[in-house]
Amino acid sequence: MAKGYQTGEIKKKLINVLKDAKTSLSGVEIAEKLGINRITMMKYLNVFAAEGLIRQRNVGNVTLWSVEEGIEQLQFPDDYFKVKTKFLEYLVEASENQVYSLIRNCLHSDADISKLTTEIIVPAIESVQKLYKDGKIGNSEEKMISNIIANSIQILYLVTTEANPKKNVIVLSADSKNTLLAQAASASFHSQGWQVSYLGDMSSAIDVLFDLDLQKFLGKVWKQKTGVMIVVVFSESEEGLNFFADTVNSLKGKLGKNLYLVLCGMIGKKITIKADLVSEKLESVFQWSETIFQSSET
Repeated sequence: MAKGYQTGEIKKKLINVLKDAKTSLSGVEIAEKLGINRITMMKYLNVFAAEGLIRQRNVGNVTLWSVEEGIEQLQFPDDYFKVKTKFLEYLVEASENQVYSLIRNCLHSDADISKLTTEIIVPAIESVQKLYKDGKIGNSEEKMISNIIANSIQILYLVTTEANPKKNVIVLSADSKNTLLAQAASASFHSQGWQVSYLGDMSSAIDVLFDLDLQKFLGKVWKQKTGVMIVVVFSESEEGLNFFADTVNSLKGKLGKNLYLVLCGMIGKKITIKADLVSEKLESVFQWSETIFQSSET
């Protein structure tokens, strides 16, 4: 670690140095301005370039560095609301590049991915769905915006994390409408060190043989049965939640007490569906999952 700096500090100082410079700077010049060993600085520059924070160009034998266009240093947690507003605004305008730059800026500014998911991505998904339901955007526009959101979520996956083999989760949607929510949840689980198996829209798998299919799949992704395995199901209908709940519950006796079921969707007060957690709030799902894992370790 350079002079005790955290990576976030180096990013911030690097952005300021490159933005203040009238021309691109060499690695030696940057190292001198930041007071960091040249070899160490080059390692950081290569990492930041791979993340899309800076760009390089070669002039003869010299490599020059500059900030990528649109890079902005944000301050969290203060800027979550600002980003939420901008994100939806760019989506509605179909300003695709600005959407991706905004998400990258959040990551470069060390935003918490779970908070990005619950405070920015999910509200945007819900807003777009409402715009479509209210007839303010058409089918083609809704599909285009949904694809932009999906690509934004994929950017979150680029953040390197070390997965804990004892933290296992399968995330699926019982219908196409909830696919983006399931994808967003998967990115958040990934950032928290969970080994994620994201299945997407599984509506086509709703048949009498799915319990055998799921049991076989669990045997592949949870071979040693170490730690916990949580199956998270998103659905807009009680029928979808009920089908996958019956399937997972039928496997609990075979696969042990560390297999858990989480249902994300609305269930009527008169309807009883057996699950370890039923919630419409992703924050509750993430907190509960971490608690279950911690309890399994004691």
